[in-house]
Amino acid sequence: MRKDHPETPDGRYFVAKGRLWRKTDPRLSDTDRRAAVKRLMQARRDVFRAETEAETKDARAHVDAAKHDLGERGPVWWDDGAPDETRTAPWNSSYADWWAALPDDAKTA
Repeated sequence: MRKDHPETPDGRYFVAKGRLWRKTDPRLSDTDRRAAVKRLMQARRDVFRAETEAETKDARAHVDAAKHDLGERGPVWWDDGAPDETRTAPWNSSYADWWAALPDDAKTA
């Protein structure tokens, strides 16, 4: 079951566990996005199944590559010069005013 997380007004981040997390690049085609998500899910399964440190390292590298392909890591996908605020607490970010205005029940979603 998917939880609904608050999303910043510009659509760049969602908030989970008190941190901003970069969303997938909306410019990706549906085909490219689906393929990258499929690779990501397989890589995550491989991390879970890894039996050696080398297998874990390799699987995590595949997770990272898929996240780069999705635009969730690496260079930002927007072009207005705004910095990447991934892993920042929303109340300590450029989104602080938006966060403060959210109802409490949305913050705990």
